[in-house]
Amino acid sequence: MSPAERDRFDDLLEEAIEALPPRIRALLDEMPVIALDEPTPEMLRDLGMRPGEEEELCGLHTGVENTRRTVEASGELPSQIHLFRRGIVAAAGGWRQRRADDRIYDEIMTTLLHEIGHQMGLDEDDLERLGYG
Repeated sequence: MSPAERDRFDDLLEEAIEALPPRIRALLDEMPVIALDEPTPEMLRDLGMRPGEEEELCGLHTGVENTRRTVEASGELPSQIHLFRRGIVAAAGGWRQRRADDRIYDEIMTTLLHEIGHQMGLDEDDLERLGYG
């Protein structure tokens, strides 16, 4: 991914975060959203994925969901949302298509809401039913 494409993606991500309702955006004050070009080898290993499969991955939630958080968990690191630029751009059809920014923005928003859903305790089936699969 070129530096210009990375900047373009990050601008779209900022727009998506700003478009979230204030209460949802407030969650992100406690849970960082980290944009990476692709998942790290450690992330892939933890997910049981092999190198070369990372293009399929758009996002990853790590940490303890709100529905499982307890007082005893107060010393744990906060949850994180990782968004993977290459996976999202590929899922949206790439930069060279007509209305690329709109399509990539939509995929960013879908992925962001999907990962926030995990923080709220939703599993893949729940998210699929809601249209964020």
